[in-house]
Amino acid sequence: MSAPDLVVDGCAVVTVDASGTEYRRGWVSVRGNRIEALGEGRAPAFGAETARIDGRGCLLTPGLVNTHHHLYQWITRGLAADSTLFEWLKTLYPVWARIDEKSVRVAATGALVSLARTGCTTSADHHYLFPHGGGDLLAAEIAAAAEVGLRFHPTRGSMDLGQSKGGLPPDDVVESIDDILAASTTAIEQWHDPSPDAMVRIGLAPCSPFSVTADLMRESAALARSAGVRLHTHLAETVDELDFCRENFDCTPTEYMERLGWLGDDVWYAHGVHLDDHAISAMARTGTGIAHCPTSNGRLGAGIARTADLVAAGIPVGLGVDGAASNESSSLIEEPRNALLYARAVGGPQAMTVRGALELATMGGARVLGRADDIGSIQPGKLADLALWRLDTPAHAGIEDPVVALILGSAPPLAALFVNGREVVRDGVVTTVDEAAVGADVAQAQATLLAGA
Repeated sequence: MSAPDLVVDGCAVVTVDASGTEYRRGWVSVRGNRIEALGEGRAPAFGAETARIDGRGCLLTPGLVNTHHHLYQWITRGLAADSTLFEWLKTLYPVWARIDEKSVRVAATGALVSLARTGCTTSADHHYLFPHGGGDLLAAEIAAAAEVGLRFHPTRGSMDLGQSKGGLPPDDVVESIDDILAASTTAIEQWHDPSPDAMVRIGLAPCSPFSVTADLMRESAALARSAGVRLHTHLAETVDELDFCRENFDCTPTEYMERLGWLGDDVWYAHGVHLDDHAISAMARTGTGIAHCPTSNGRLGAGIARTADLVAAGIPVGLGVDGAASNESSSLIEEPRNALLYARAVGGPQAMTVRGALELATMGGARVLGRADDIGSIQPGKLADLALWRLDTPAHAGIEDPVVALILGSAPPLAALFVNGREVVRDGVVTTVDEAAVGADVAQAQATLLAGA
């Protein structure tokens, strides 16, 4: 057999496989877009045709998986910084109503560059706002992801419940059910790739109980299941949402989802901060997943999710940075640390381990997105989505356990990031785009958007 295309050698390796396999000094080889082999000690003496990365002083992990984001918000960071969720939304809806294909492409590129620099190899996105005449916003995001080089799970979101009908969003940013379903069908047909190697998979994602009708929820679920794609929505994020559901539906948010057929192993919810025992039991029974967004939950004062209880119940739990306007850093490597700290703040030091936090950011996210067979751990045959973290810096030197250094220490620089076997980051710099040019484009897009609003 010919030599592999790439080998990363001399690094600590944390596989996050079911057995918890780790090597204090190990190696991983890649052929094409898949992991071929790995082991302890020095790598075999492959020939000159094999690219070799010296991993000494580094930790190799699976690439991190981001299960919830709103990429378009990258150009509206820093606004309504001291507001509740509902206040924040009311402030920003008029600004977001002016986004278009060009600004979304810029915003998505900036956000994805930031994700790549913080170890993300796969990102979901929940895009639910489609102003009239704005162009093909989903295509703009998909093009940005292809340019940056990340594996991408965009969801065609939607809102059809405007203020005049009792919803939160202004009427001028909602769509009709017919238009939403037609656009959702087109998105699936045009972009969804069900293959194991997929770089793009589509989901359907009505926005939230306070911005969509029950009819849209039911019809979106029917369409998604007939097409074999996943379902996503916000749920139980704030007390305001609990009050809205009690007043309008006489039930909790999760009970409302049960009525609408929105429980199942093809569904994942964003946030899930305010879930009672019945909700957790129902989700565990049906395999419904959660995108836990600890930084955003803290930024908006939404509360602390029952993450340890969710994990103990067997619910698939991944991590998300959430919209960039409610998490200005959008640093995915900060999320496992914050998840651990919040869990311990309410549950004690045994509520979550450092390796449990890393698992949420890798295999947990893979399970939530339905990609557990393809990504999330370092195993032969899986896709070569890998993050090589430099831990020989002054900030990390002296921390004996590399996973402790990664999760509890300051965010380390990336020596390299590979997605589908392709290098996307080298020595902390995204290699696929001009970062300075992206930053300038973001600043200009934000200035233009705010000037018009």
